[in-house]
Amino acid sequence: MDTDQYNLMDYSLLPLNYYVDDSIFDNFFPERIRKISKVHWTPLAIAKKAASFLAPVPGSKILDIGSGIGKFCIAAAHAFPDSEFHGVEQRKDLFDMAVEAQRRSELRNVRFLHGNFTEWNLEYYDSIYFYNAFAENLIDVARIDESIDYSPGLYAYYSNYLCKALENKASGTRLVTYHGYVHHIPLGYELVKQDLNKPLRMWIKK
Repeated sequence: MDTDQYNLMDYSLLPLNYYVDDSIFDNFFPERIRKISKVHWTPLAIAKKAASFLAPVPGSKILDIGSGIGKFCIAAAHAFPDSEFHGVEQRKDLFDMAVEAQRRSELRNVRFLHGNFTEWNLEYYDSIYFYNAFAENLIDVARIDESIDYSPGLYAYYSNYLCKALENKASGTRLVTYHGYVHHIPLGYELVKQDLNKPLRMWIKK
């Protein structure tokens, strides 16, 4: 598919399987983004499964920490149009791609924020989605790029910050983790559902 050609098209003509087929969704992004999709972006089926837990009632407000190109938020917002999905991403180029993906989808229940997640008030949100965005600080392979700083110290700082923020959330807060991060979940969060074949875990604060 020639993505430049699609950029000239009416986005109402998006393929019918745009929100179902990962290869179709990913093909609207540059090649370098497509190449790392399986490692860094949430599969569409996982996004919808996670969102079904994170948005139990209309009006739910969900934050994706480290939202990348916006794949989780776009897929989730399409599946649950009565809930609000925000994504925060510190890389400007990925943020810009997410904003373009939102424009392409014409979804109005999605918003993307550019910056570090520590700059935002997590109290606004009923639910949090987390695809282990801090792991790049611990490994020097499969990183998205070298545009940000990495260090074990940053991993510890971000993990401790998120743990404290989760501790301060209200009873009933919902959390979904995908691929790891289990040992940083604070006391008070009960694991209520998991899929071990696809390391997806769903938690509720008691």
